[in-house]
Amino acid sequence: MFPNFESIPSPNKKFKTTPMDRSFDHLTEEIIFAILDHLHDDPFSRKSFSLVSKSFYAAESLHRKSLRPLHSDRIPTVSPRYPSISKLDLTLCPHVEDSFLISVSSAWKTTLRSIDLSRSRSFSNVGLSNLVTSCTGLVEINLSNGVALTDAVMKVLAEAKNLEKLWLSRCKSITDMGIGCVAVGCKKLKLLCLNWCLHITDLGVGLIATKCKELRSLDLSFLTITEKCLPPILQLQHLEELILEECHGIDDEGLEALKRNCKRNSLKLLNLSRCPSISHSGLSSLINGSEDLQKLNLSYGSSITTDMAKCLHSFSGLQSIKLDCCSLTTSGVKAIANWRASLKELSLSKCVGVTDECLSILVQKHKQLRKLDITCCRKITYGSINSITSSCSFLVSLKMESCTLVPREAYVLIGQRCPYLEELDLTDNEIDNEGLKSISKCSRLSVLKLGICLNINDDGLSHIASGCRKIKELDLYRSTGITDRGIAAIAGGCPALEMINIAYNDKITDSSLISLSKCLSLKALEIRGCCCISSVGLSAIAVGCKQLTVLDIKNCVNVNDDGMIPLAQFSHNLKQINLSYCSVTDVGLLSLASINCLRNMTILHLAGLTPDGLTAALLVGSGLRKVKLHLSFKSLLPPSFRKYMETRGCVLYWRDKAFQLGQKG
Repeated sequence: MFPNFESIPSPNKKFKTTPMDRSFDHLTEEIIFAILDHLHDDPFSRKSFSLVSKSFYAAESLHRKSLRPLHSDRIPTVSPRYPSISKLDLTLCPHVEDSFLISVSSAWKTTLRSIDLSRSRSFSNVGLSNLVTSCTGLVEINLSNGVALTDAVMKVLAEAKNLEKLWLSRCKSITDMGIGCVAVGCKKLKLLCLNWCLHITDLGVGLIATKCKELRSLDLSFLTITEKCLPPILQLQHLEELILEECHGIDDEGLEALKRNCKRNSLKLLNLSRCPSISHSGLSSLINGSEDLQKLNLSYGSSITTDMAKCLHSFSGLQSIKLDCCSLTTSGVKAIANWRASLKELSLSKCVGVTDECLSILVQKHKQLRKLDITCCRKITYGSINSITSSCSFLVSLKMESCTLVPREAYVLIGQRCPYLEELDLTDNEIDNEGLKSISKCSRLSVLKLGICLNINDDGLSHIASGCRKIKELDLYRSTGITDRGIAAIAGGCPALEMINIAYNDKITDSSLISLSKCLSLKALEIRGCCCISSVGLSAIAVGCKQLTVLDIKNCVNVNDDGMIPLAQFSHNLKQINLSYCSVTDVGLLSLASINCLRNMTILHLAGLTPDGLTAALLVGSGLRKVKLHLSFKSLLPPSFRKYMETRGCVLYWRDKAFQLGQKG
């Protein structure tokens, strides 16, 4: 979607004209733009398209609406090429100076509608003021993580009169005064995120609710608010989403008064997770009048008793409820089964009290379930799977990690009765090859997690490869029966594969990586602890999988500099790598650090790494934002150098971790 500025040809570059070029000149701009619309999510195709001819180059430049630059200092150079930018994502630019924001204001004064500064620092009121006053069409600003942003910045932000969406997550220095300025100036706000703004109280939230009548979504998670700010919020006619996660100041006693004053509202989503002080009486008061409620999150809260369930009985539009880590009672489950609503999504992850009887009662009533999460419901057995698959044949997502009492034969039922599954998590379970053979009938499956499944081997994986050709994500972590033969089957049968985890499988060799190198869409590869893998296999991945962005080769002791050099040469999109305990030296790390997109590195216990080599690699890695290092290097790097890295936007994390070759995890 976003261009890599390192590889963008100059607008003055000379193209050789061929008869094919001239034939393209007959295509209208509308046709060319229609082609580009289809290439929207494929940056490689867009780049290739722009290099076809002068007319295509110009058309791609004019058509592009979004940019995500690697470095902020490149904007003045490339902005003339892209005159129509409406969305600017600066999450890869840690330092954004006022001069940069001023140049942005000048370049896209009439087109810019959205800017993301959630990972950026260094700008002040001056730059932001220029931005919001010049770009009058600006409707979205993300200033999250701005821990140093003050009320003075909010006063400037209030000049963005057309602002509709504002994210201020973790802006911990903002007070009621600052948010009051936003409330007065930005009356068109439809979405506001204030989670972790710890100095905003009932006063500031009340001002927002009073002034911003168009609000659709409001996130107040982790704020020190009470029920006093809720009446004006619940009177907002258009409010559809209210998130009150871990708002401990709100309790039953305070909510009681709401019941008498609440009128009908338009609330569709309510998140009360981690609010243990709210029981059935408080919930009943809060949702009084919310007849359109569709999604409710009560995770990590009170027990789901009969009274708690009964207060939701009449909400016929309720489609999704999350009860993760709640304690379920049989009477509460029976009350849920009597709801007027027919649920589409139900999450019972890590719930205490989930039994075969409970699940049978629930699924017999809610037969239209599309998504069910029963992760770590350790009491369920064959009976639960029989009930689920018999009643809910339209499931598209089933998560049941660590349901260890479910026997092998139960998994055959999933493939026989749930043909529409797209996501299936069977991590740490007793499934065997017969179960996989049955599941291979789920031809729509795109996410399959089989980590720590010790009863499966290559034969079962071959069934998946032949039947589930749409697989994009496959997790085989510590499934030790898998060998190169199984991985070869997956690589040949699942051409859309984007992520695979084969960590800590000691039978995996370079042959598996050579097979996977044919998966051209592969973006994430986790092979930590695969002791038989070497630089030969890694080189094949580098050459074949050019979309690779995440690589974990921790504890691959046979990987050395010979594997790093191909990564530097071919893996230009690599963003994150863990090479702890590998046999990489200064030379390999220096090559790796030259990758422009590389953002995160974990490099603990590299035996061949010296202080000078580390310093050189950190200097070369101009895009690095987070590097995890062993504490022993801290005293060997001058304080001035560490300060320089911090100024450049790279945070060094020091770990005092003893050398532990072949460690688990």
